[in-house]
This record gives sequence, structure tokens and C-alpha cells, in this order.
Amino acid sequence: MIGATPRAVLVYGLLGLSGFLGPPLAGWLWADHRDLAARFLIAYAALILSFLGGARWGLAVARPSPSVATVSLAMLPTLWAVGVLVLPSALSAWQMGALAAGLALQWLWDVRARGLPAWYPGLRTVLSLGALAGLAAGSLVLTR
Repeated sequence: MIGATPRAVLVYGLLGLSGFLGPPLAGWLWADHRDLAARFLIAYAALILSFLGGARWGLAVARPSPSVATVSLAMLPTLWAVGVLVLPSALSAWQMGALAAGLALQWLWDVRARGLPAWYPGLRTVLSLGALAGLAAGSLVLTR
């Protein structure tokens, strides 16, 4: 179903993976900059997790009678991301794992949601797999 994704959404979504895949590659190529690459990856993952929660919040409040449960749950990704960001950088591997868990939970929620376009679960699956791969690579390459 990813083929039915509107072109602009698909292009920007795929380009967004560079923020997940670029830092591990940069850290591998330039070992002196691993710490910077790790901080970038963690910040980017936290922003994207918050963005995804905000997207769900926006969908919920666009309805005439928004579900209190959905509006409340949509706030959790931002709170999770902020909580992870304030941890000390010595815990960067843990931060990456925690953000990966948050993104995986958001993916589960998104692919099971009703009322979204038919192409959305396929797109979210591809993008989530890319994000999780980047965080896993970052944990291996950037936290040595």
C-alpha cells in the first residue's frame, strides 16, 4: 500500500529517515564526532516521536467530539520524549532504546487506528523500520 501514498508525503517521509540513518553513518566515518552524532540522533528521534503524537492529537481534535482518551494518549509521546531528553548523555544507549520503544509503541497505535487513509499503515511501517534501524545502529556505533 505504500505505492498509494501521496508523493509529497512519501518523499518527505523517506527524506526524514536521513535524520535516523545519517548519525550512525557519520559516527562510523568520523569516530571523533560520535558524541555529537549520538546527541543529534537522540534529539531527532525525540522530535519525531513528539511530532507523531502531535499528529494523532491533531486528528483527534479535528473531530466534532474528540475522545478524551485519544487526546490524552496523544500527549504521551511528547512527555516520553522530553523525559528521555533530560537524561544525562552518559545514558545515550538507554536513551536510544527508550526512544525506539516509544516509536514502536506509536507505530502499533498508528497501524491499528481506524479512520486513517489506507496507505498510512504501510508508510508508517516503512518509516518506523527505518527509524528503529537507525536507532539500533546508533546504539551500536555511537555509544562505544
